[in-house]
Amino acid sequence: MNITLSFDQVKDKVTGFVWQHLLLIASLYVMTLGVALCVRSALGSSVISTIPFVMTLAGESGAVRALTIGEWTYVMNFALVGLQLLIMRRKFEPVQLFQLVIGFLFGWLLDVNMALTAALPIAGPAAQCAAQVAGCVVLGIGIAFEIRCGSVTMPGEGLPAAISRKTGVLFAKTKICVDICLVIGAVVLGYVFYGTWLWQVVGPGTLFAMIFVGWVVKLLTPHMQWFDGVVCYRPGFRRYIYGLARTIRYLTSSSHD
Repeated sequence: MNITLSFDQVKDKVTGFVWQHLLLIASLYVMTLGVALCVRSALGSSVISTIPFVMTLAGESGAVRALTIGEWTYVMNFALVGLQLLIMRRKFEPVQLFQLVIGFLFGWLLDVNMALTAALPIAGPAAQCAAQVAGCVVLGIGIAFEIRCGSVTMPGEGLPAAISRKTGVLFAKTKICVDICLVIGAVVLGYVFYGTWLWQVVGPGTLFAMIFVGWVVKLLTPHMQWFDGVVCYRPGFRRYIYGLARTIRYLTSSSHD
């Protein structure tokens, strides 16, 4: 049966898609701010950034190509999606390739927030602990919003989801196993490049983040129903674009006077 959508229906779907992903980008920004604060604490980064953090340090020492932590995050996310392809094979849904776009935005925003937090005066145990706790809280808030946006998941969640679908093991268990593997990988890479455990990468803050971030998400989730209304809201983009164009025209004409 052929279903023909009206112009208004198509416009509503397009507007909804754009609005949903603008909210997703905002959520990713909050998440990466939390990750950046955890990295700045030097007590141990969040799980998803452990391997990119080690590789960034290795790049600074000349052991590997010098890339930012966000750029190494691109590389890791690409590898995580590749593993999903190997696991799911023909059952891999093409829409899940959108994880690469989400992963790219995450890495780019992480570099933005690393730059913005570079000047923070984080010196001494008290400031380090405060940065770690703040980072975990902010990261948990960002994840709670990201989940509510209802788009494609991050590659860090996509891989355990694929393993769960393939094996029948609960997602929570596969997520824990994947996180542990990422942390172990970071520890191993630390020994490969430096011959020692890099405590600023995998430290007590990492263990704290593994527990506390999940607790924050669990605490917030029952109180996030209001955000569903925000996601379902359909803003009048045409009105905003017209207003922006009029403002730019006014400023341009004023500059010529």
